[in-house]
Amino acid sequence: MARVLRMPGVAANATEAVLAEWLVEESGDFAAADAIATVETEKAAVDVEADAAGRVLKTLVPPGAQVEVGDPIAVLGEPGEQVDDLDALLASLGVAAATDVVVPERRDVPSDPESAAPLAEEVELPESPPGGPVNGRVFASPLARKIAKDHGLSLDEIAGTGPRGRVLRRDVDAAVAASRSGERGFETVAERPPQPARAAAFEEIPHSRIRRATARRLTESKRQAPHFYVRATVRAEPLLALRATLNQDDSLRVSVNDLVVKAVAAAHVRVPEMNVTWTEDAVRRYAAVDIAVAVATDRGLMTPVVRDVASLTLSRLSATVGELAERARDGKLRQDDLEGGSIAVTNLGMYGVEEFAAIINPPQAAILALGAIRDEPVVEDGVVVPGQVISLTLSVDHRPVDGVLAARWIAVLKELLEHPARILA
Repeated sequence: MARVLRMPGVAANATEAVLAEWLVEESGDFAAADAIATVETEKAAVDVEADAAGRVLKTLVPPGAQVEVGDPIAVLGEPGEQVDDLDALLASLGVAAATDVVVPERRDVPSDPESAAPLAEEVELPESPPGGPVNGRVFASPLARKIAKDHGLSLDEIAGTGPRGRVLRRDVDAAVAASRSGERGFETVAERPPQPARAAAFEEIPHSRIRRATARRLTESKRQAPHFYVRATVRAEPLLALRATLNQDDSLRVSVNDLVVKAVAAAHVRVPEMNVTWTEDAVRRYAAVDIAVAVATDRGLMTPVVRDVASLTLSRLSATVGELAERARDGKLRQDDLEGGSIAVTNLGMYGVEEFAAIINPPQAAILALGAIRDEPVVEDGVVVPGQVISLTLSVDHRPVDGVLAARWIAVLKELLEHPARILA
């Protein structure tokens, strides 16, 4: 029996999402729990899984379309089902034969400070019969409009090659080139008017949805969460010695970052007042310690969350962090992989950064920034000796956590890292 597949609510409070890709083509069969399509939220790609075996009878939206939650995206049938009159079936289900969903122009992007004209990536619409201006309006991308305006060109005189006759950047660039070519054909050197200084060459790299979402969330974090910072320098030799001992076992590969994440969980267990987040009505304290781990990807920074870190063995923690990092780089994180946690850990030490302060990822209450392990002179029993140290910087939201509490917590963390056998207890 035919049924309608609707855009699921893949993220909390989300009202729309992008259908990134159809994984099963029309007339293709699928089994229960197979992924039918990939839906992209602002921070993750989520597979839409089938609740039962079936066949895709008709897809109603194209890849790249932005769709409201609950809107129909496909019609599904039983495995092997054939439909003689598809239009009649769609009518009986109350869906259109071709849902008119387009990839919208992006308006929420930075503006050029001089012209105040929005700079946006060009997004082409689904194919439809070409046409000229509709009701006197010429369809063009924001970037095409800006370039045309900067060169004194009228969009009415430029033939659009995009869907529905839409004027794209390439069309304006071609018109600009033709205009310059015509000018060179008739002007002499003496007649040519003074030319304005040529702007430096540049390339515009469109924002990914992840980078856009990260920018918005961290801007909100700095604006709404009153940040303060506490710092500590930790002797690294005991931590490195424990790591070397653990890694003598060929079946175990533990990084310094894994040990720090485990130590952060142990510090939260010892200072449970830090395992909190802020809400408008209350401070929410958690029973389990969930920690986000920052991962750099080609599309931007991702912070998947490791659940109940305090209960994990080091080998299991290392494997979990590695799996989440790989899925983050492959764009295969689920939305629930990115939600929750009271603290994040971010490490730029591998790039030689000695110390830095990170922005809190809301609604978490803190983020710990790790610098590089470096050789420095240290004082032992009044004598200066060679040593290895790590700088830690804890960024804290002052609403649920005050300065004394943060100082207590980082002191506990320092003690654990300098006596790392206690992390394993």
